[in-house]
Amino acid sequence: MAYIDLGVDEKQFPGIIGPMRYRPETAKPLNELAEVLLRAPNSLPAGERELIAAYVSERNDCDFCAASHSAFAAAQLDAGAALVEQVRADLDTAPISAKLRALLRIAGAVQVSGRNVTTELVDAARAEGATDVEIHDTVLIAAAFCMFNRYVDGLGTFAPEGPDVYTETARQILAVGYQSAAVEVRPVSGPPATS
Repeated sequence: MAYIDLGVDEKQFPGIIGPMRYRPETAKPLNELAEVLLRAPNSLPAGERELIAAYVSERNDCDFCAASHSAFAAAQLDAGAALVEQVRADLDTAPISAKLRALLRIAGAVQVSGRNVTTELVDAARAEGATDVEIHDTVLIAAAFCMFNRYVDGLGTFAPEGPDVYTETARQILAVGYQSAAVEVRPVSGPPATS
C-alpha cells in the first residue's frame, strides 16, 4: 500500500501510474520528458534508450521501473527480453555493441553520482562511436530515471509481479507514446486533464 492515499486502486494503477493520476499537473511534464528522451528521433534506437532506463532502474532496485522499461526495451530490440535480462545481469558479457556498453557504463556512473562520470568514460564512449548528443542523452536518461525511481519507491507504490502486465503496458506505450498517455491521466476528482 502506498504511503499516501493516491485515490486509486493500486493494483489497477501500479507504480508511477497511481502518482501520475494523483497529480496530473506534474504527470504531464514528466511524460513529456520521457517522450523526448525515450521515443523522439535520435541516433540511438528507442530500444537502446529504454534499455538504459531499465539498466539504471535495476541498479536503483526499483522493481516497477526496471520491469516496465525492460518490457519496453524488449518490445523494441531484435533480441528481445533475453538480451535485456543479459544486460541487467552482467553488462560485461551481454552481447551488445561496444558503443552501447560504453554508454551503459556512463549511465551506471550517473546512477551512483553525476560526479562518477569521468573523462575516461566519455572518451571510451567516443572511441566506440558515441556522439556528444548520445552521451548527453545517456546522462539525462540515467539522471531522469534516478528521479523516476525515487518517485515510485519514495511513495511506496505497488509493483505487480510477472511480465504480463508490463508486456501489455509496453504495447500501449509503443502505440500511443508517453505524451499521449499523459492525456489519459485523470485527476482524483474533477474533469479530465487536458494537454
